[in-house]
Amino acid sequence: MDLKIFQKQPPMRKVLLSLVPIFLWAAYFYGVWLAALALVVFPVGVAVEYLMERRRGRKVSEAVLVTCSLFLLSLPPAVPLWVAAIGIAFGVFMAKEVYGGFGRNVFNPAIAGRLFVYITFPTLMTRSWLKPGAFGLLPDALTSATPLDAIRAGTLPSLPDMLLGLHPGSMGESALPLILLAGIYLVATRTASWRIMLSTLGGALLLSAGLHYAGLPGAAPPHYTLLAGSLLFVAVFMATDPVTAPNNPRAHWLYGLLIGAVVVLVRTFSLFSEGTSFAVLLANAVAPLLDELLPRRPAAARRPAPKGGAA
Repeated sequence: MDLKIFQKQPPMRKVLLSLVPIFLWAAYFYGVWLAALALVVFPVGVAVEYLMERRRGRKVSEAVLVTCSLFLLSLPPAVPLWVAAIGIAFGVFMAKEVYGGFGRNVFNPAIAGRLFVYITFPTLMTRSWLKPGAFGLLPDALTSATPLDAIRAGTLPSLPDMLLGLHPGSMGESALPLILLAGIYLVATRTASWRIMLSTLGGALLLSAGLHYAGLPGAAPPHYTLLAGSLLFVAVFMATDPVTAPNNPRAHWLYGLLIGAVVVLVRTFSLFSEGTSFAVLLANAVAPLLDELLPRRPAAARRPAPKGGAA
């Protein structure tokens, strides 16, 4: 691939760097499946953006590589290749390029593509899970049970298995220790908002605790809400997308709380076992309103920002 077609975006390179350990983790668990999907997702995603940006006389953004990476890691390992191709094409084209390209999109492209195929091909998306391990070469590895499905059925998965990622799920969601390290790196390098991360997780934990300890049937214990599914992955990488999140740091708190709360509500009350995609797109839609409701404080009342900008 000719790297000259990409416009340099240092923040996007930091996100890609933070994803490398998670890709290696996913490669051990689902190696051959991950490689096959990557050979589809990256060329299709880059090609769609290239064709659109070429018409505008612009280069491809390095952000599309982040979109492809996040979309790929959010997929079930055994999903058909053509479904992955449709998903990434939809995400890049409909959620990004129709708005004018990088910096102009309202919705997170990776989430939009993932949710599109999740709703359009629900059977394929919910029956493409694998038991993790041995580079995806385990015999009889196909399974339809994920921790969220087990919780809905009234069975709590093993906590050690949850912490170590030894359960079916999307290829990137189970690397919990590495996701946490990635979040620390992104905050330390001022690439992502710690306010959004903290409020997303806090909103989910508070609401799930309230529902669970109130005795609501189907409400997961709060620690399972955090460990099961893609909540942590979404809080670190998707919710903090600087283009689709609010601009004002004060609005980050309400934005994250909204995402966390909607995740729990969808998981608890809807037909869908996972709610992160719905939550992020809903929050994307109201992000401009949150900026208006919680504007920046007057300059005289603010502390001077540290060199390098706010996290």
